[in-house]
Order: sequence, then structure tokens, then C-alpha cells
Amino acid sequence: MALSPFFPGRQQGIVLDNQSAVREFVLLQFPHLHHLGLLLFLVHLMIYLLMLSGNVVIIAITWADHCLHIPMYFFLRSFSFPEICFTSVIVPKMLANFFSEDKTISFTGCIAQAFFYLSLGVSEFLLLAAMSLDRYMAICYPLHYMAIMSSRVCTFMVLTSWFDGFFFIIGLITMISQLSFCGPNVLNHFFCDVGPLVSLSCSNTHLVESMDFLVAAVVLLGSWAITAVSYSYIVATIIRILSAKERRKAFSTCSSHITVLSIVFGSCIFMYVRPKQRDGLDITKGVANLNTVITPMLNPFIYSLRNKQVIQVFKDTLCWKK
Repeated sequence: MALSPFFPGRQQGIVLDNQSAVREFVLLQFPHLHHLGLLLFLVHLMIYLLMLSGNVVIIAITWADHCLHIPMYFFLRSFSFPEICFTSVIVPKMLANFFSEDKTISFTGCIAQAFFYLSLGVSEFLLLAAMSLDRYMAICYPLHYMAIMSSRVCTFMVLTSWFDGFFFIIGLITMISQLSFCGPNVLNHFFCDVGPLVSLSCSNTHLVESMDFLVAAVVLLGSWAITAVSYSYIVATIIRILSAKERRKAFSTCSSHITVLSIVFGSCIFMYVRPKQRDGLDITKGVANLNTVITPMLNPFIYSLRNKQVIQVFKDTLCWKK
């Protein structure tokens, strides 16, 4: 039986029913940057802690202060929680692997990581689309905003986003879990993503790859279309604002949102909306690092912590504690 080239003496599979069945995978991570392990650990740890603190602050402030109990902050709070879960599915294991010689993950753990990563990711994209609709209603129809975006409607949109995230992914993950993996077991990634995982299968993966492409196209392109149309109307409305000061302020906020959305949608469309995901995995790892580590850190600062009302509530909370 073949041995893993990265861990001498470790078997790549265990014989079951006269065929080799992989029970664990080796996460290759970033082999060309192995000598920078400590630096990579510190950088990713700092970014992860910033992401956690930023999103926890948003959840705490928007939950505790009644002045922020309006649809916009409800959506921001609802987005921060899955953002924490989404990043925490990937980063802690990645941080541990920067120093551990045993970079393995069990088959069950790998499938579970892929499921939660994808389902939470889908939920986030649907929430981004819902948030763009909320901003569209607030800016383009301000007089009817509170009547249309009632608490019941907002709750329904958030719960639907979370439910649909798991609904879209459960079938795909079930299909992946039923593939045969005969070895090798070295996963060319820092987490269990669909592309590198499917590339290791010794089964016919055409149906799985087609299903993956279809889900990604529907979710990513669908939510992107809703977001793009919403912000197009928002920009058109902002242009008609008479006050130059208010117009600059609105454009500043809108442009920062569009920048982050472009990074998020662009990186994920590059990774998933293509038929042959097993091609260019090294490039995909870099883009995935941007999407799973960097942008979750930026989101709290772009969407909430630049908001004067949120900052004022945060300052008041600190002063009250003193």
C-alpha cells in the first residue's frame, strides 16, 4: 500500500472489502510558503480575531440598543452571526495546521467542513441580496420603507436565507459523500472545498461537478443580479439628490459597499462558476484565502463600524461602563 509523501509511515488508505478506501485527507495548505509558517499564523490569527471582535461588537450593539432596532441593523446583525460561523469553520483548523506535522482531517470531518462552509456561504450571499433590497427600499421609497419592511418581512427574509443555504447544499454534499476515494489522499487546499475534494475521487464525478456548477450559478449569479439591480437603482436615486454634501456622503457609503460586494461576488464566481474546478487549484487557493479570511474581516468595518450612529452607540456604551 502506498505511503503519503508528506508523512512517512502514514498509510493513504485502509483496506475495506478488497479495495482501498480513504478515511482521512492531508490538507496540503501552502507548501511553497512552509518556511513562513509563523508569519502566516500570526497574520491569519490577527485577521481572525479582528473579524470576531468586529462582528461580536455589531451583534451586541444592534441587539442591546433600541435605537438600532430597525431593519437595516437587523440585517447587519443577522449577517454577522453566519459570518462568524463561516470563518470559524475554516480558520481554526488552518491555524492549527501551520504548526502541526499531522495535517490530516477525517473523511467525516472533511465532508462536514465542506457542508457548513458551502451552506453558510450560500446563506451569506442570499442575505447580501436581501440587504441590498432593504437599502433599495430605504433609499428609493423612504416614505413606504417602514411599512413594507416590517419586522415580519425582515424575519422571513433572514430565515429563508438561512434555510435555503442548507437546502441548496444538502443534495450536493450527499452526492460527494457517496463518491469513492481510493487514494491519493493529499488535498491541494487549506480546507475541504468541493473542487480539490472531487478531484481526488476515483468515481465518475461528472454528475457531481455539473450539480456543483448549477448550484453555484443559480446562487451566485442570482444573488449578484438582485444586488446589482438594487444598487443600480440606488445610484440613480443618489444622483438626483440636490444637496452636493448629501450626495457625496451617500456615494461614499455606496462605493464602499460596492467594493466589498465586488470582491466577494467576483472571487466566488471565479472559484465556482466554471465547469472544470480542478484546473488552476493553486490560483483558487489564493482567491479562497481572500474570500474566507480577508473579506469577513472587512465587512464589519465597511457595513457598520463606519456608520456614525453605530459608533456613537459604541462610545456611549463605553462611557456608561466607565
